[in-house]
Amino acid sequence: MLGQMMHRDLSIIDILKFASENHSLSEVVSLRTEGDMHRYNYTDCLSRVCKLANALVGLGIKKGDRVATLAWNGYRHLELYYGISGIGAVCHTINPRLSPEQMLYIIEHAGDRLLFVDTTFVPIIEKLIPKLPKNLVIIVMASSDDSSTLSDNFLNYEQLILESSHDIIWPELPENTAAGLCYTSGTTGNPKGALYSHRSTVLHALTTSLNLGPSLGDGMKVLPVVPLFHVNAWGLPYAAPLTGTSLIFPGPNLDGASLFDLMDQENVNSAWGVPTVWLGLLEEIRKQERVPSQFQNVVIGGSAAPKSMIEEFESLGITVCHAWGMTEMSPVGTQGFLPGSMKKALSQDEQISKKCYQGRRVFGVDLKIVDENDNSLPHDGIASGELYVRGNAIISGYYKNNEATEEAFDKEGWFGTGDIASITTDGFLNIQDRAKDLIKSGGEWISSIDIENIVMGHPKVANCAVIAVPHPKWEERPLLVIVSNGDTCVTKKEIDELLLTHIAKWQLPDAIEFLDALPLTATGKVSKLTLRKKFSNYKLN
Repeated sequence: MLGQMMHRDLSIIDILKFASENHSLSEVVSLRTEGDMHRYNYTDCLSRVCKLANALVGLGIKKGDRVATLAWNGYRHLELYYGISGIGAVCHTINPRLSPEQMLYIIEHAGDRLLFVDTTFVPIIEKLIPKLPKNLVIIVMASSDDSSTLSDNFLNYEQLILESSHDIIWPELPENTAAGLCYTSGTTGNPKGALYSHRSTVLHALTTSLNLGPSLGDGMKVLPVVPLFHVNAWGLPYAAPLTGTSLIFPGPNLDGASLFDLMDQENVNSAWGVPTVWLGLLEEIRKQERVPSQFQNVVIGGSAAPKSMIEEFESLGITVCHAWGMTEMSPVGTQGFLPGSMKKALSQDEQISKKCYQGRRVFGVDLKIVDENDNSLPHDGIASGELYVRGNAIISGYYKNNEATEEAFDKEGWFGTGDIASITTDGFLNIQDRAKDLIKSGGEWISSIDIENIVMGHPKVANCAVIAVPHPKWEERPLLVIVSNGDTCVTKKEIDELLLTHIAKWQLPDAIEFLDALPLTATGKVSKLTLRKKFSNYKLN
């Protein structure tokens, strides 16, 4: 027997229409590439999105066409998120930190019809023009009177808006209509595409709004440092308008001092981003000897947050939410805000220990861990295996990549994350390492993440990474690569003494190397692939 309820297809544009009606006082504030500040409310945003949608139709964009963006976090990029999907086209965000070869690959693979570009990235595109598809139309996201970035090859974004009508009848789209396309960072082979639908995106926005409530809500202000070009800025372009949260966009200025000033000026309550960004902000906080005005909580994801970072934020009165997810998951899979009952029952040290985990699953995401024979393992905090996930906002396959799809899913349809993890009895996810980053020494596994998190607590260490290097007897041994905090380098003895309070002697790194900076991937994570190549011929004593 079926229920007798209306069925209304979920649609992304309905989020912005809702925000325009119910949260008209909430703002979108953007530092523009032009160098000035732009601000308007969600009602103004919807008005411009209507004009943008008509402009897209005028340029010949039809349902299912892919429209690419190469842009920072800003109001124009937000408008593209809604205008493109609203007419049934697919918003394909391109990561500007990809190599030119990877960028060309995904533009070709996606079959993009239009490409919207921030002024910052015009030089990148100008170099690629001879290799870009001949029918690709390029629109520069600049003021209508800014001719400095225009040539015969480009259209102007603001001119398109200016010449377009506000009147629009949004098409009724089946909720499984494709809406967004994000590619993985391609650290192992060509990037792979995750094709999101209206249904998955709206459900993900509802889930994020429900589970990350302390960051979101009417009157709150959130700073997405995580880029709009990387996994939809963790869903904030949808969750923020839905909840009436004001969006404060930093544009291209992501250094600690710039973030501090913007957060202080705009009274930002919550900020979301990867650990490497927060290292710079914490340095500025120490320099200023205060936190930005009204700063309440930080959501950290993308890679494991060191315990020392969590402790420092918490000591400043800033609540840490340690989250985890993937491009293939839209991306939020877990979140680490502790409920009030748990905070009452736990000491401060116990709370910090909980926050070092990657949080608990959000509603709509199921987790399981399996052994090498695909047998499910207990969630007892002891057993560890490869992490698999399923849910309404998780891909069912990679875009136009059957080979990668076949490798990624088990026979029951669960997606294999490539992470090695355990899950506690009360549901906390503990990611021990990427399967490819585990170090196998004499038949035993060593977690690079465990060592990194401990070493990051040393005052002489600004950043670090652990990789495997070949060993004639033990197969692999850990090499510790450090960026020093100041002019004095930490010694091997000091590191060993610190580590031996937490791990066994046989797990200690065999050697330390020092770099001025660690290489980063296109998503701001430490590139261990680059480090492994750099030290591929490293000889241990």
